[in-house]
Amino acid sequence: MKEIGLGILASLFFAVTFILNRSMELSGGSWMWSASLRYFFMVPFLCVMVYFRGGLRPLFVEMKTRPVHWIGWSFIAFVLFYAPITFAAAYGPGWLISGTWQLTIVAGVLLAPLFILTVQTKDGIRKIRQQIPLVSLAISGLILLGIVLIQVPHANDVPLRTLLLGIIPVVVAAFAYPLGNRKMMEVCGGRLDTFSRVLGMTLATIPFWFLLAMYAFWTVGLPSGSQIFQSFIVGISSGVIATTLFFMATDRVRNHQGKLAAVEATQSVQILFVIAGEMMLLGVPFPEPVAFIGLTVIVIGLLLHSFYTKIMKEKQARSVV
Repeated sequence: MKEIGLGILASLFFAVTFILNRSMELSGGSWMWSASLRYFFMVPFLCVMVYFRGGLRPLFVEMKTRPVHWIGWSFIAFVLFYAPITFAAAYGPGWLISGTWQLTIVAGVLLAPLFILTVQTKDGIRKIRQQIPLVSLAISGLILLGIVLIQVPHANDVPLRTLLLGIIPVVVAAFAYPLGNRKMMEVCGGRLDTFSRVLGMTLATIPFWFLLAMYAFWTVGLPSGSQIFQSFIVGISSGVIATTLFFMATDRVRNHQGKLAAVEATQSVQILFVIAGEMMLLGVPFPEPVAFIGLTVIVIGLLLHSFYTKIMKEKQARSVV
């Protein structure tokens, strides 16, 4: 399934977020600058890409037609996703934040009833409320078990307050990201390509990032040169490349909740990239055995998602024939 391949590739670039956010925190950088700078750097690159694809005018027409939807769902998908992620980086290593982030896989499955699918039948057009795919939920539950296992060793080493500050914001982000992404797919209705949609959502949230940057300037001063450079890398790698690849994959399967859950499950792979990156760049020790078992469970869950998606695709193909 090509969409799963795109999701795994996106996970590689997403991993940069967790590694460099932790790096910036360890060097004394403010999470507020880490969050806002990423989106500031995304704008010029996305504008150039969308311009040469001839998508700027259609994008602005779409945004002008439904400004409240664009601002509201983009705020949920980007601001309520990334601000908590960067905040949490101050309280735990990147692999722990990335592992907790995998809760988004379960969140994506549970959000299915919030969406309505329009289908053409012999009696006309019908609107059907989507159901939670139980098999996908069960597999995602296995991934959730893996998440719990990787938290166990860490829970014994840090105060409860610190642990909660490192986990609760990520839980908020884990639900906000798939909700905002799916709702924006619904708003766009396939009328915009992925590049245009990412640019539109970024532009819609720039006022919020500007306010956060102003507050950061007022409270902690200007960011260091190192933080600016690392935020630039995060903006290009995670903000432009990873987000575009992931949104492209979810766009392709937006009308099938099982396949959508499988694509979202590919984010579990990023924790492996984060562990490898932190070990090489930040000197983080290898996870303890219990945590490693949890990582293995997460990967098994991803493989099961892929296998189930393949079976459903073949079943669908036979029914068409």
